[in-house]
Amino acid sequence: MDEQSSKPNQPVKRALKQAGEVVNPPHPGLIPGIGVEQTSVKFPTNFAVLIAAVVVTVAVIVWAFVAPENLSEVGGASLAWVTTNFGWLFGGLAIAIFLFMLVVGYSRTGGIRLGADKEEPEFSTRSWISMLFAAGLGIGLLFYGPLEPLTYFLEPAPSTTGIAGGTQEAALPALAQTILHWGPIAWSFYALVGGAIAYSAYRRGRAPLISALFEPVFPGSSNRIMGKLIDFFAIIVTLFGTAVSLGIGAMQIQSGFTFVTGIGDLGNMFLIGAISVLAACFIASAVSGVKRGIRVLSNINMTLTGALAVFIFIVGPTVFILNFMPASLVQFVQQLGPMLSLNANDGQIATDFLGAWTTYYWAWWVSWTPFVGMFIAKISRGRTLREFVTTIVLVPSAIVVGWFVVYGSTAIWMTLQGEDLQSGGTSEEVLFQLLQRLPLGLITSAIALIAILVFFVTAADSASIVMASMSQSGRPEPSKWVTILWGLLLAIIAIALLVAGGQATLSGLQQLMVVSALPFAFVVIGVMISWAKDLATDPFIIRARYAKAAIAQGVRKGIDEHGDDFVFGASLVPEDEGAGAGFDSDDPALTDWYTDARTGPGDRVTSEDVRRTLEPGRIQPPGKNLFDRAASGEASMTVGERVEGPLDKGDTEAPDPAEK
Repeated sequence: MDEQSSKPNQPVKRALKQAGEVVNPPHPGLIPGIGVEQTSVKFPTNFAVLIAAVVVTVAVIVWAFVAPENLSEVGGASLAWVTTNFGWLFGGLAIAIFLFMLVVGYSRTGGIRLGADKEEPEFSTRSWISMLFAAGLGIGLLFYGPLEPLTYFLEPAPSTTGIAGGTQEAALPALAQTILHWGPIAWSFYALVGGAIAYSAYRRGRAPLISALFEPVFPGSSNRIMGKLIDFFAIIVTLFGTAVSLGIGAMQIQSGFTFVTGIGDLGNMFLIGAISVLAACFIASAVSGVKRGIRVLSNINMTLTGALAVFIFIVGPTVFILNFMPASLVQFVQQLGPMLSLNANDGQIATDFLGAWTTYYWAWWVSWTPFVGMFIAKISRGRTLREFVTTIVLVPSAIVVGWFVVYGSTAIWMTLQGEDLQSGGTSEEVLFQLLQRLPLGLITSAIALIAILVFFVTAADSASIVMASMSQSGRPEPSKWVTILWGLLLAIIAIALLVAGGQATLSGLQQLMVVSALPFAFVVIGVMISWAKDLATDPFIIRARYAKAAIAQGVRKGIDEHGDDFVFGASLVPEDEGAGAGFDSDDPALTDWYTDARTGPGDRVTSEDVRRTLEPGRIQPPGKNLFDRAASGEASMTVGERVEGPLDKGDTEAPDPAEK
């Protein structure tokens, strides 16, 4: 990709200059924002990034087939090294991101909109939340829902001292440890990258690309070598993170099929057949052009899984669960310090636990941030940052807490009654073992199996599109051939890991995933710095600064001239007394990002736009009059389309030769 291809050209400016007119930039406080569709940003295939990522992927596949034991050994050794030397980095990063997102959402930046000031959300709140779990987290919730609390119950975490495993006293700390890994901190990772991409693409008019987030710090970052490395690592960590999740899902599908049908050990041929069929489904879904597929499947699946959780709550140990619902949150708060302060200096047992659980989880969330973040960005356009943080961080966390308390408490209660939920010796059977011990076990197991299948398809569908988009400079609707390529590679790497070495090789990839997440952790740190710099000069923040100064000066002048009897009004005052005193509104850096990007007449913030920012925390209903959004929403969940922005007629990119 040449350097000029991703920079917005300036046809309007050139035409006006040729006509002898002067382009007057708007006041920086009145810029409404601009979506990437209203710019002339180009999205050519970045073959350097694509080829490098494919080569690494193929190398891992060959490695898994040729030397699966070596893959597992290298993964284990690498994980131990990262945990010992960089566990502090992942732990500190988790805390920093959570605090950063609280500041972004609940400080004065909370009123900034992820899009132009006039924009409205596309999805209902229910669909919005449902699609969050479709991005791949559903498989993990079904797999770890009963398993993880049960594991900590039987073998308490090192931060829990003086408590014997398998006793009543071990139950609450087990739930608290699970909430640490899956609660607000985990969702803050996704909110950071998702919010940064949505802000950059739909308010600043940049390509929806990880490297483009560094534009405030390194102008032209997407075209630099560092930018290409960032996009390369974003694809690799997405691939590894998703492959691990799909591998877990495939093993759980095999376990569920065994329980539902009563057939014995199915072997590797079942795994190959299941992944092949599901791969055909998610690739077909990704390239079919059915824009509402993910939303419909997400809503159906959340209904199924929600109903399943309610069923377990009713027919399971209801009172036992209710007692743990508030108590687990109190325990989480009480144990938060010891859980977060556990580190490699606490001994080998602590190091092993961190590598297997806490550090592994922080690295896993880092590896999922490009994929889930880009997906969240596409479905969150038009929301305010306060609304965004509330819904992305707090609402899913509440759902997750309820989920783990219901499933985890039930698994712990059954174990206290003498049941063995791992009688087959595998982790993926725990969910189905639990369901089989409740009424209608066959039916609920079938429902759980269907939910896992749907989550598998929606996760792989979304991941294929996201990796294809990142391979093509952030193209909102990536080419079909690139999407199919990543879909096939994703399926092949999952098959290779499971067939070549089974659980051991999958564990090896899990461990390598932690290692691959290490360099990307520094990218995530850079995202925080760059986004903070962008937010500091946002038009909304500039207006807030003017408002504060205007009120302070207005009160002073009113008291000085009228005593107690005055009201506010806008009037011309000396320059050093005005709301913008000391602020350089003529600084080109405050307006060039908008004037350089637009391809048509500019717009300005209106009184209605300002009114809509007065309640930044209000959850908005979907808009009714949405303009053509090629880079977000359902339009961006398909591939191979060429949708022109409303202000960019006739200046679209020529089709990829490979698509002809």
